Amino acid sequence: MGLPACSNLSRPEADAVLVGVPAATPYASVGSYCADAPDAIRAVMPSMRPPFITMTSILMARCFHHGCVSWTLETCPLAEDASENRAQIREAVGAILNAGAVPLVLGGDDSVPIPLFEAFAGRGSYTVLQIDAHIDWRDDVDGERLGLSSTMRRASEMGHIGRIIQVGQRGVGSARPADLADAKAAGVHFISAHQLHREGLEPVLRLIEPGSELLITFDCDALDPAIMPAVIGRVPGGLSYWQAVDLLHGAADWARVASFDLVEFMPARDLDGTGALVAGRILATVTGIVARQAGSAAESLPDPSDPSLGA
Repeated sequence: MGLPACSNLSRPEADAVLVGVPAATPYASVGSYCADAPDAIRAVMPSMRPPFITMTSILMARCFHHGCVSWTLETCPLAEDASENRAQIREAVGAILNAGAVPLVLGGDDSVPIPLFEAFAGRGSYTVLQIDAHIDWRDDVDGERLGLSSTMRRASEMGHIGRIIQVGQRGVGSARPADLADAKAAGVHFISAHQLHREGLEPVLRLIEPGSELLITFDCDALDPAIMPAVIGRVPGGLSYWQAVDLLHGAADWARVASFDLVEFMPARDLDGTGALVAGRILATVTGIVARQAGSAAESLPDPSDPSLGA
């Protein structure tokens, strides 16, 4: 998107920092199957660089067209040792937070949010909004407790994580009946994909406390495979593009987005670049949201119905 690069995360001088994270704690059975996701998503972003105006990206266009928000770019190198990957993620996110910026993380598999969340320890209380086809409440998988099926259970054990809201579940896996019972006992609020299709976004938005600090973790398999085929486990009945965008905007109307991560994009399973395009548009949406919340955007936005804006 024409954003400036930076090699020193501790001095980004930006409202937000975009960080690529190839992996955190991959299972031996699948390896780092999303390691090339950050580059694949970035590859579609030049088409979204300013100046541009579209019905879906007006906020983003307004922010960058006027040069009123600064961003930086960095990538955590992939290590063979998972503990080193986790340490790099915690260090990078911690540096971004110390600089007063919002981390935007491009994964990587769904173990990436664990060290990301850990970096927020001692900085206040946070609500996690997970958007995912699975609930990720396994205590371990083959002895690994920090893998992609345990993300939300590990989050529930962090003292700085208060409320947990999980949206979009419909897939089998990442939890057994006892794990689901544990999640409910821990006070997790679940809004399944079926409920969201039936009742809309209001049940989700009612659960977000006004003025809270929000850590949003967005698993690409939350989206319907018709628009997001690039995932390891496709499950029909997922969120539409507009449901996802409206959910992100609605959440940001109630709470401040303190971090965002996009995980589980698997380029090897993409079809004609469809998933990469959708992932890039989701990222563009979030950048606009964070820019607005940082006070960098103009006070008034153009009217989407204005014919002078073009197609």
